[in-house]
Amino acid sequence: MTVVTDKRDIEKIRESGKIIREIFEMIVGKISDGISTAEIDRIVEEFIILRGAKPAFKGYRGFPAATCVSPNEVVVHGIPSKNIILRQGDIVSVDVGVEKNGFFTDAARTFSVGKISEEANALVRATKKALSEGIKAAVAGNRISDISFAVESVAKREGLKEVRMFVGHGIGRQLHEAPEVPNWGEPGRGLVLKEGLLLAIEPMFNIGTREVKIRPDGWTAVTADGELSAHFEDTVIVGKEKAEILT
Repeated sequence: MTVVTDKRDIEKIRESGKIIREIFEMIVGKISDGISTAEIDRIVEEFIILRGAKPAFKGYRGFPAATCVSPNEVVVHGIPSKNIILRQGDIVSVDVGVEKNGFFTDAARTFSVGKISEEANALVRATKKALSEGIKAAVAGNRISDISFAVESVAKREGLKEVRMFVGHGIGRQLHEAPEVPNWGEPGRGLVLKEGLLLAIEPMFNIGTREVKIRPDGWTAVTADGELSAHFEDTVIVGKEKAEILT
């Protein structure tokens, strides 16, 4: 568990997070019909290295790429490939981790490839909203499950299913740290949040079942029914009155 209170450390973690913000600003214009997921990964990795940072995912527990690129029914951990080509109407989540100045940050966005269906658009909007609501609950004095409850409440309201196989997490000196941050649960339970605690909050919502299957590559997680999934994530610092979004 990483708690940052030193101003110098806070500036270091901000620099790490800024790289991811810039990545998302850059690739939104590059995700289009005909691009491969491997090309997205190449662009992102080159940018990270040019900024004097390291791609945190590459080699992590054997993961072969700098990013997780997960189209349509892929929930998370999609391995980039030159054979996976994005097409008009697809949605695709891009999950990026950066190590800079001894600090890790981690974030994800789900992008549209051209015009998408209203059903897909509603899924993406709701998942993004759930991240925002979860972040609002990341204030000192609240408990971990207050974040979880905020995320799940959006899923219920929108008729979607929150994924439970994967959860958000602490972050900072390591890519994955305690505490776990589930996307479901009753409020008022778990760890009391302290000012300066670093968290990666990451709702994943499915249109159909919340159940997930892992493909034979050991990484790629897909919806059990083949329906669409969306994923949004930010690294934040818990604050007294509101969290600071780093990514």
